[in-house]
Amino acid sequence: MSDSVEVLRAGPAGSPVTEEESAGPATPAEKVLAQILAEVMRVEEVAADRHFFADLGADSLVMAHFCARVRKRPGLPPVSMKDVYRHPTIRSLATALAGAAPAPAAAPPAEAAAPVRDREYFLCGTLQLLTFLGYSFLSAVIVARAYDWISVAPGFVAGYLRAVMFGGAGFIALCALPILAKWVLIGRWRPREIRIWSLAYFRFWVVKTLVRANPLLLLIGGRSHTSASSPLYVLYLRALGAKIGRGVAIFSRNVPVCTDLLAIGDGTVIRKDSYFNGYRARAGIIQTGPVTLGRNAFVGEATVLDIGTSLGDGAQLGHASSLHSGQSVPDGETWNGSPAQRAEVDYQVAGPAGRGRLRRAGHGVLQLLCVLGVYLPLTFGGAGLVLAEFPQFTSVLDTAPLAFTSWTFYRDALIVSSVGFFGFVLVGLLVVVSVPRALNLMIKPDRDYPLYGFHYWIHLVIGRLTNVKLFTGLFGDSSYIVHYLRCLGYDLTQVEQTGSNFGTVFKHENPYLVSVGRGTMIADGLSIINADFSSTSFRLTRARIGPCNFLGNGIAYPAQSRTGDNCLLATMVMVPLDGEARKNTGLLGAPSFRIPRSVERDSRFDHLKSAGELRGNLAAKNKYNLRSMAWFLLLRWAYLFGLMLLLFAAADFYRHSGVVGIAVEFFSATLYTVVYFVLVERGVARFRPMTPKFCSIYHRYFWWHERFWKLATTLDSLFAGTPFKNVISRLLGVRVGRRVFDDGCAMPEKSLVTIGDYGTLNMGSTVQCHSQEDGTFKSGYSRIGAGCTLETGSFVHYGVTMGDGAVLGPGSFLMKGEEIPAHARWAGNPARNIEAR
Repeated sequence: MSDSVEVLRAGPAGSPVTEEESAGPATPAEKVLAQILAEVMRVEEVAADRHFFADLGADSLVMAHFCARVRKRPGLPPVSMKDVYRHPTIRSLATALAGAAPAPAAAPPAEAAAPVRDREYFLCGTLQLLTFLGYSFLSAVIVARAYDWISVAPGFVAGYLRAVMFGGAGFIALCALPILAKWVLIGRWRPREIRIWSLAYFRFWVVKTLVRANPLLLLIGGRSHTSASSPLYVLYLRALGAKIGRGVAIFSRNVPVCTDLLAIGDGTVIRKDSYFNGYRARAGIIQTGPVTLGRNAFVGEATVLDIGTSLGDGAQLGHASSLHSGQSVPDGETWNGSPAQRAEVDYQVAGPAGRGRLRRAGHGVLQLLCVLGVYLPLTFGGAGLVLAEFPQFTSVLDTAPLAFTSWTFYRDALIVSSVGFFGFVLVGLLVVVSVPRALNLMIKPDRDYPLYGFHYWIHLVIGRLTNVKLFTGLFGDSSYIVHYLRCLGYDLTQVEQTGSNFGTVFKHENPYLVSVGRGTMIADGLSIINADFSSTSFRLTRARIGPCNFLGNGIAYPAQSRTGDNCLLATMVMVPLDGEARKNTGLLGAPSFRIPRSVERDSRFDHLKSAGELRGNLAAKNKYNLRSMAWFLLLRWAYLFGLMLLLFAAADFYRHSGVVGIAVEFFSATLYTVVYFVLVERGVARFRPMTPKFCSIYHRYFWWHERFWKLATTLDSLFAGTPFKNVISRLLGVRVGRRVFDDGCAMPEKSLVTIGDYGTLNMGSTVQCHSQEDGTFKSGYSRIGAGCTLETGSFVHYGVTMGDGAVLGPGSFLMKGEEIPAHARWAGNPARNIEAR
């Protein structure tokens, strides 16, 4: 062929390049790899020395399909996305793979899903339903007795004292119930296997549910975005059989279940959003096993400790990391990543501040006083006190045999719900933008303060008040979140408004020490770590996110981050804390490695961000987002209105049916919650399944998708581990197979997800069928085959296919477009075949 003849090959963004400009494949391996890539990219040829992303215009989705096809070709070694990013040309990739062993003809089979008999499945579900009804009836008896006793108290003070007494007794009883149930139904936890849906599993489920429903968990944050270490929580775990030393600080509200298998040495710190359950579900079996932490160990945020793992004395496990079964961190070493490996980073920033045993005891006593003197009187006696002091509220219940047949019944419910909800929104906004700001004057950054002291209480109040989910859900995914965060204290003086600067789910330790640069966009799930803890002290530090960054989903961002300008932090990335500051690059994985900052596919809509286009697009988006915010408030108020109707009806039935009326109200409230939010989520989608999309954030479809995120309410943990969870998932649009075990898997786009028969979905797992990078939105189907397992904290992206019986390991990230062969075991961040390495 003449030098002057042009040959069609993929060049920049798929443009042709000439024979003179690049060399063709030379070796047989290069030719095979080039042929496969050409087929994936649908071009005639690809040059062997051209960069996959910068020159050929490929993106991670294209290269994931390329890796999947290479793995299917007999005689070729397995290729992972990490290999592609490290060796981004056909020539360098072929050279790197030259010494690798070919992929095995057939992957070693993972455990087959345990057979499930229909009789066992339905019997377990029936027993779980009866347990829920029994618990509702017991709660109704307690509430009824509290109401009867408190409402007839002679005066407000007497009523308050009765509420404190009854609340204290109820609190002690509810705290003791999980402990009693554990020792009676289980005894001591030991390493074993429990077949899911069996009678042994039913006992496991009862104990797990009660242990995680203990009111003591209110002391570590309850269901809020923040968590607090409490000495009382440590005492609770000890009563459940855990071997925990002195001075241990546990911030995670993911409560361990198999507590006899948990051992924690003196002075150890466990940060929030960590999983150390002591069990895992795999292929239809619950497996229990030990988790051992030595003295003065450190467990970072957003970590997963699988069963059969340990940290030695003085060992550290970094943020966004995971220890897989069998891994052990030696004494004094630091490991990070998924699965974790040795590193040279020190995560212990806060210095010691003395033992402070008296301070710890005082903190626990003050917490109890707050619970007994404030929370519980409001919970147990609030209704009684109100009805006793304001009898006009009961007049509607005394005018007819069944008050809910009167229009005044609905009028009063309307008034109470409207004043209560919208009053809370207005007063709450005033409180969260003023009270924390005043309190913040009493605490300074870069200083070590004693844990459990006065400044720690200030820190807790600031965190609780400035992480209210209602307000981030209301303002997130719109231009108005910027103004809200400025009022909270974020440094956004140089912000460039995009209309989607922040999602609806994010959290921080202290908003007054957060700076975000111009042009930066942040997806959901960001956790800004600007407070560091030892077992005796804490320290606040300013966290800075540079300009022109994009942060993907589920990122734990420490204040010590070594990232600067123009960085892309991919989903679940482990943010680097050492080395030079990363600029003008992308980061992926744990430990993180460099990837292209952007690709041609993601810049297709950049013209919409130009000054002329942006002004009009942003104005139109703001109008649409305002309507979404109005719908958000209206639907949340309507939900509260329905609950008030149920509450008033329960009070009316109580006059005729006694305790049974209240028990029916408790059950009806749960059923109403499920039905209401299922109808809301399906109604927003017009009762039709979603379809894959690729568009700009200034496209009207994306605005609708933001509305969908805003209005849909997560029901992930409701009825987790029961057959009813599958019923709820099907109602929400998930294609769920038979006998799936779902222990709390999150699925934002449910109608794009398919789960095969006998699948096993662990607590903290996620199947997310969308991505939004630099103003470009993408979504696609994800298919989880029959008998597959998603282990604790695993994350599945869009466009993914998992073959039957495949297993994704704990804390792993399965990238978009990946294909896992049947019965293969993948793990890591990004995930790869762990048995082929």
